[in-house]
Amino acid sequence: MTLEIIEDQRLVRLDGQPLSLGSRAFDVLCHLHRHADRVMSKAELLDAVWSDLTVEEGNLSVQIAALRKAIGKEAIKTVPGVGYRLTLGAMPAAQVAPGPALPQVPSLAVLPFANLTGSAERDYLVDGIVTEVISALSRVSGIFVISSTSTFTYKGRTVDLSEVGQELGVRYVLEGSIQAAGDRLRIFTQLVEADSGHTIWQERFDGTAADIFDLQDEVAARVAGALEPRLQHAEVLRAQAKPTENLAAYDLCLRATPLIQKLHVPEALTEGLEILQRALALDPDYIHAHAQVCYAHTSAFATRWWTFQQAQAAMPHARRVLDSGTDDALALAYAGHYMAYIGRGYQEGLTALQRAAMLNPNSGTVQMLLGWIFNYLNDNAPAIAHLERAKRLSPLHPHIGVINSGIGNAHAQAGDYETAVRHFEQAMTEYPEFASNQMMLIGVYWKLGRKGDATRMAEWLRRKVPDMTVQTFIDTRPHHSEDYRDLMVAALRGTGFPD
Repeated sequence: MTLEIIEDQRLVRLDGQPLSLGSRAFDVLCHLHRHADRVMSKAELLDAVWSDLTVEEGNLSVQIAALRKAIGKEAIKTVPGVGYRLTLGAMPAAQVAPGPALPQVPSLAVLPFANLTGSAERDYLVDGIVTEVISALSRVSGIFVISSTSTFTYKGRTVDLSEVGQELGVRYVLEGSIQAAGDRLRIFTQLVEADSGHTIWQERFDGTAADIFDLQDEVAARVAGALEPRLQHAEVLRAQAKPTENLAAYDLCLRATPLIQKLHVPEALTEGLEILQRALALDPDYIHAHAQVCYAHTSAFATRWWTFQQAQAAMPHARRVLDSGTDDALALAYAGHYMAYIGRGYQEGLTALQRAAMLNPNSGTVQMLLGWIFNYLNDNAPAIAHLERAKRLSPLHPHIGVINSGIGNAHAQAGDYETAVRHFEQAMTEYPEFASNQMMLIGVYWKLGRKGDATRMAEWLRRKVPDMTVQTFIDTRPHHSEDYRDLMVAALRGTGFPD
């Protein structure tokens, strides 16, 4: 497909055939064509095409839709939350791999918003606002909402919204941008039908940094109303409890989140914990910060960066969360899983995760941790069900390897070792530092007679945990299954670990 633009004659030809475009559409196309080597932000296009007027982003969306109709839907790609790029050679939509089937209820993916504050250092704030909006929407039982762990994989990428809809299995996409002038914040949002690109609703929200929680709540409530007018907004309004009145503590907690999730980098984990301690020094009652401390300690032991004894140090934080009566689903999930995994408080942990799942039925992380607790209890069918739901809710979850490892664990406990190996090996490619996965592979390989593979895994574990013994495994395993215990003991002894 050949596109020819003769600007001084205001003429456009596609494969030699002249196109009839409106004046604004022509100007947008020219600007995209001049800068086809990069993504053009919406702000740049608005300034270039409507330099003499003050207009909303919706005017640009109308012209983009007209251009796609004229030169092809795939000719202009959307970078979610940022802008557009002219890509006439893009892959046709028909070649995009089919994703999950659309749910029966309204389904939504909230893409990362564009940071138009003028400071890259405020990325964490923009991402934090989006995460909170997703969390609030996820509490509305009438909407299926994709987890932020999947949608944030699109950050900064050139994608087509129809492809996002297919990959994630959703009908609607919310995109937006955030601007700042001093202490003032302006949030632009646009709700789009992914397949058609039709804009259903758009809105602008203004406030200050001090109003950040109210802005998040308002965006969530308005999107819920746009998706399904019959939804009871009270469900969103009941979820408006503020995480903390101390904005500095909130800011620190946002900064810590990506650090404690870099589980392959122990130094990042340490830095994240130091930041969380600073947040708690400002606000000792900040429940989500206490919960993130639990998550960091859980992860540090699961990767075997820390010993079991070191991981037990977060017990007071877990106790603080579970005794608080919080409705923060993610906080309950982190603390509840920690209580089961490290504290051996299985029933208390299960109760906390089940409550978290009721509060936020669309969280892939909650479903993942709930599935693992059922693994510990040797209740394999619900373990697999919750872990599979986690994959459906968050197909691009950054810890997808933990999810697949959990599915493998359940199949191993059920005696289906071949299926278990497939999931464990997949998890190895997705999350190579997850030492719990390697340990289980030692057991399953040994059980299947694959002694060489078991020995290879054992050498990896021995390098990471030089003082590993059979008794260490027995003392620190969270699993109830005696068959699993016997399988692992035999394999560890067989691969040379001392008693």
